[in-house]
Amino acid sequence: MPIAQIEDLSARVVAYARHVEDMILQCRSSLLNRTFDALIDVVEKAEPRANELEVELEEECTSLIAQHQPMAKELRTILMVRSMTNDLERMADHAVNIAEAALECSGLSTTEPNEELLRLFDETLSMLDRAVRSFIGADGHLGKEVCEADAVVDEMAADMLERMSASMTRTKDHFTIELSLCILKIAGNLERIADLSTNIGEDVIYMTEGRVIKHHRAEER
Repeated sequence: MPIAQIEDLSARVVAYARHVEDMILQCRSSLLNRTFDALIDVVEKAEPRANELEVELEEECTSLIAQHQPMAKELRTILMVRSMTNDLERMADHAVNIAEAALECSGLSTTEPNEELLRLFDETLSMLDRAVRSFIGADGHLGKEVCEADAVVDEMAADMLERMSASMTRTKDHFTIELSLCILKIAGNLERIADLSTNIGEDVIYMTEGRVIKHHRAEER
């Protein structure tokens, strides 16, 4: 099987990942600057393009397997790309959920950005970036770092839920409750993006080291 085809496939899934990463960045920037035009772009333009890229990559993976019946490393790479494509498509869906939540909550345009939420964005984006770089460099060690960082995001999201839930029980102010629910919805979607980034890190470890760590992580939780 020509190496150039594998390299092209890898480059295309990386481009897809950067497209999804940009969707999440647009959401963060909009919340920070309280300018929401970019959120509409995420929903109406970026997400349909993400769907197109997913279909193209899925078809290419299937075609390469059917035409060349690759073995060993080449097959693992193609299967990794297919799995990564699925995770990225789901991340794009979560980015749309974030954009829609922000658009539906008018309070986000009139209040200062929630610092905890911005930090959660940053940690999640860092995980995705490291996951992509671990794939590019076939770096199992970096993939392990991504998996370990998932616990940090989980803890941040759990702390936000605990504090905001306590705050909502102490108030009858509809505005405060609506805003808190919106922030928690965004945080929940960021947590899922972090989980999907972890999937990529786990797949890189398997691709480079032949180790399956998914079950080990499940047992630790």
